[in-house]
Amino acid sequence: MTTSSPAPVLIAGAGPAGLVAALTLLRNGVSVRIIDKESHYRIGQRGPGIFPRSLELFHFLEVPEVDEVGRPLPLLRTYRPGSVEPLKTFPMSPYTEPTPAIPIFNPKVIGQQTLEAILRSHLEKFGVFVELGCELRSFEQSADGVVASIARRRGDEEVLETIEASWLVGTDGARGVTRKQLGLTFLGETRGEVRLVTGDIRLKGKGIDTVHWHNFFSQDGMAEKTLMFRPTKEVGEDGFQFALIGQGFDIAKLATDEEALYEAIRELTGTEIEFKELIWASEFSPNIRMVNKFGEGRVFVAGDAAHVHSPTGGQGLNSSVQDAFNLSWKIALVQKGLSPASLLSTYTAERLPVIAEMLELTTALLDKTVGRMEATAETVLTRGQKLYMLGVNYRYSPIVVDEFSDAGPVDAYGLVQEGVLVAGDRAPDAPKLIRSDGEASRLFDVFRPAYHTVLIFAPDSASADPLLSALSRYESSVLRLTVVLPTSAARSSTAADLTLVDEGGYAYGGYLVKEGETRVVVVRPDGVVGAIVSGVQGLEKYFGLIFNSL
Repeated sequence: MTTSSPAPVLIAGAGPAGLVAALTLLRNGVSVRIIDKESHYRIGQRGPGIFPRSLELFHFLEVPEVDEVGRPLPLLRTYRPGSVEPLKTFPMSPYTEPTPAIPIFNPKVIGQQTLEAILRSHLEKFGVFVELGCELRSFEQSADGVVASIARRRGDEEVLETIEASWLVGTDGARGVTRKQLGLTFLGETRGEVRLVTGDIRLKGKGIDTVHWHNFFSQDGMAEKTLMFRPTKEVGEDGFQFALIGQGFDIAKLATDEEALYEAIRELTGTEIEFKELIWASEFSPNIRMVNKFGEGRVFVAGDAAHVHSPTGGQGLNSSVQDAFNLSWKIALVQKGLSPASLLSTYTAERLPVIAEMLELTTALLDKTVGRMEATAETVLTRGQKLYMLGVNYRYSPIVVDEFSDAGPVDAYGLVQEGVLVAGDRAPDAPKLIRSDGEASRLFDVFRPAYHTVLIFAPDSASADPLLSALSRYESSVLRLTVVLPTSAARSSTAADLTLVDEGGYAYGGYLVKEGETRVVVVRPDGVVGAIVSGVQGLEKYFGLIFNSL
């Protein structure tokens, strides 16, 4: 057995959660190694829906390609059973006009293999490459670090080695080693009666265009046999992601017998089809389970290693990357010696209620999808804005401070309410801000995962000075001190990293600040409002929860 070079953080599993964890840590200046047991990168569209809150995350991580490559959700189209005669065309998620506070208000679709390739390209800019064919077998942890035992495949040989790290993040899936060795519970249920086959395919069929998301049913209800086709040029000009579900199918046969799969598609569409290529297909039956906590000591789990559930609602990938984002900025601060290890306990405290509610939401959608025969396709397939995750909040978190609101906790998934902002909520954007050099800016271009953004709303520059002076005692590299002035303010230089004039009034409006008032809003590295306070005392209280004692 050999010992390879140590790394502050070892990430086991190179799916979306692992890649986001790696990139967040690298943006924070923390080195990582990321391994994956597969010998080749996974193919497949898999979980393609990217919801607005995740699109915001990728913006903060400076990964614009996700928004650029992603496409709007196609309109859904249903057909008369056994034919390509359209019955109804409607949106899965009705279009919502963006607002100054929510500039990304509509989901997009991008294949998981495309998303992973984009994220890997950003890791490679830091000189970090996924180590394929490298499987985590076991680990031991102490007060000082983690020693992981790794099996690395080199051709037909298997070489055992150890990797020393300060932290281990397990994004190695539901069957991975990390959760099991930590001894975390994984309670829930297996829905063996719900089985489907899904994959990617290339075909041309009369009446099957590459514009709509096609939905075929064997009868007016949905429980017997259902076929869904989503067009995607990522697979090819004639490419589709497909899913067949229903009690009338022999799912095991469809997943392994190409001709049986083709015959089932012909039966439900009732049209002439030229099959070009079956790229991949796999059987799936939903497990609905979650851990009792998201880590122990120096080892943590995220994504499928922490929770599995029905794909209905498209929350899996989105929840996974949000797990990783929440955890990684906290690990970075602890690794740098700026925060106590106790900060990492808030990962479980914040994410556990979110995932518990997510499982309830997706299970309810699953029951609706495979349940009552009299349900209409439009009722079953339409999705609401709650799934956009814009209302996901941590108001109940032990590390939020709010001196202005007496609003109590709400459901973890919450709802975005105009005129309401409480510590723990998603931080709104604000455009039409003018920098001291005259250039236009917006808050979403200020927020980044490597620092807390301290927004000091002050009637003039002089009013901000005492706050800036108090903040000078903290480590400057993990704070972005930003003074936000009204248009009426007299302007002079400040000690802030950035001074912005709220020309459009969107910052003062979105953050509920009255002109003439001094208020401080601290936005965490994950784009969540950590504190809303009136002055130095509130800031000290909040940062006393985040940083080591001064």
